[in-house]
Amino acid sequence: MVSTSNQSPALDSWQQNLAPYNLGYRIKLVSQLLSRKFTERLEPFGLTPFHWLVLCCLWQEDGLPTSSIGDKLKQVGGTLTGVLDRMEERGLVRRERDTYDRRIWRIWLTDAGKELEAVLPPIAAAVRDEAMDGISFADRELFSQILNRAIANLS
Repeated sequence: MVSTSNQSPALDSWQQNLAPYNLGYRIKLVSQLLSRKFTERLEPFGLTPFHWLVLCCLWQEDGLPTSSIGDKLKQVGGTLTGVLDRMEERGLVRRERDTYDRRIWRIWLTDAGKELEAVLPPIAAAVRDEAMDGISFADRELFSQILNRAIANLS
């Protein structure tokens, strides 16, 4: 950021908190750009980045309760319910009542949802690699650790 000669040192010191220089704005911009790029790559499959997140949860542990998926993704129920509705309509997941607690709905991958595990992670990796081009592995790791700390601090 370039300082102009007619600005006071006090103005210069807090200018970094103003958009487009502040951290929140730049994180949001990176998020939007990544989301846009990933959405373009998922479009041929009729999926969104949110579908991807739900699939990732279920690839790691199939049969999760809806509430556990929401907790992992920090999503409110209404938003997640609509996404699960669309995923069920597309034949990617199925819902079943928990055998011990009928209040709980468990989400299971269908064969079609399981098959996407071989297809989608390389697409996500390609988008990540495009975003991280020219950034060393060590800096990527440090960036990830910093983001994790910021998330923990604000959670």
